[in-house]
Amino acid sequence: MKRNLLPVFALLLGTLFLFLGNGLHGLLLPLRGAAEGYSDTSLGFLGTSWASGYVIGCILAPKLIMRIGHVRAFSGFIAIICIVALSTGILINDIAWIVLRAATGFATAGTQMIIESWLNERVDNKSRGVVFTFYTGITLFGVVGGQMIVGFGNPQTPILFMVAGILYCIAMLPTTVSNAASPKPLRAVRIDLKLLYRNSPVAFFGVLLIGIANGAFGTLGAVFGARAGLHDSQIAFFMIIAILAGALAQVPIGRISDLMDRRYVIAGLAGVGATAALLIVLFKPESTFLFVLIAFYGATANVLYPITASHANDFASAEDFVKIASGLLFLFGIGTIIGPTVGGPIMSAFGPYALFLITATAHILILAYAIIRSRIRAAIPVEDRDFPFSPMPDAAVPVSTPEGIHLQTRPPQEEGPAEEQPAEKEKEPVNA
Repeated sequence: MKRNLLPVFALLLGTLFLFLGNGLHGLLLPLRGAAEGYSDTSLGFLGTSWASGYVIGCILAPKLIMRIGHVRAFSGFIAIICIVALSTGILINDIAWIVLRAATGFATAGTQMIIESWLNERVDNKSRGVVFTFYTGITLFGVVGGQMIVGFGNPQTPILFMVAGILYCIAMLPTTVSNAASPKPLRAVRIDLKLLYRNSPVAFFGVLLIGIANGAFGTLGAVFGARAGLHDSQIAFFMIIAILAGALAQVPIGRISDLMDRRYVIAGLAGVGATAALLIVLFKPESTFLFVLIAFYGATANVLYPITASHANDFASAEDFVKIASGLLFLFGIGTIIGPTVGGPIMSAFGPYALFLITATAHILILAYAIIRSRIRAAIPVEDRDFPFSPMPDAAVPVSTPEGIHLQTRPPQEEGPAEEQPAEKEKEPVNA
């Protein structure tokens, strides 16, 4: 394990500080915005702006990286993120924050592409699983750790914004001082939504709805906490519980889905997530009961994406895996744009608890569609599945890039001699 991790230690260390900054700044903005009296609509647009910038970054950033090189591009992207973090602590204006947040999303896509392409270059198939596991753990620890920092400061002062800027600057150092060779040019991935829909309509529509629900909660969850009367430290705990519950539930629920029709698991998770959300709306619970319900919500709603992705993979051939995964990420990104865009105005009109009406509506639609499709098409037998369940860094917001997809993928042709490879089963060209 030590031999596998030493070549990428600098990258993983930089990743840790990058996500510490992301976790802190991502929670800090809605807390400060709520304290400043910004409308829920404006705070929702912060998430819309970030997600839009990220999607655009995944499309345009590779050209910039190939033009100026990985090291300079990485430093430039981190510098943009740092400048935005510091600027939002100085310039207290909701319109300015919305514009700046798009720059953060764009630059974040670029930094992740570079980190993931570097990791791809430095690992082989034997070490891929170990490195990806550490990468997922570091991103999760970084986001949660960054959110915990909020409890030790005052969001209404510039200090925490400065701390976020410091974390981003530290993230730049390990990679810029490393003598590791730059990776090969980034690989282009063509998004084929028609292929994804033909492969699995449940995954196509399910991931879009998951993006709407998770995008709304991820952006406006802290705003809900502030409007519901939680203290800053309680809001941080509220958000952390949802993330950690999803992380802890991924593997056991994923293993269960490996043993049965995943559409039933998707429907069950969506049903429990919708129930937890509706209980929050109906009872408006105090902190203890609220934390219990949000744990159930996080443990189900935040596992939907990896289970749905695994369902799509069940019907995908090996050569289509990257295209399918890229299409899922694209649809999820579109959903995270829609979620806060719709969620902010609805919360402004109907109050903070309307947030969970939005998530419950999305999850009920997922439940209904998964059940309907399970009556139309039989599941692929368990023994015929090529891809078992694979956990993800942050199932709540599974943001990755095409390079991250390659990092998770073990190329079939490199697994061993050709004669040892099992014959690929034919996939039925019927919608699942």
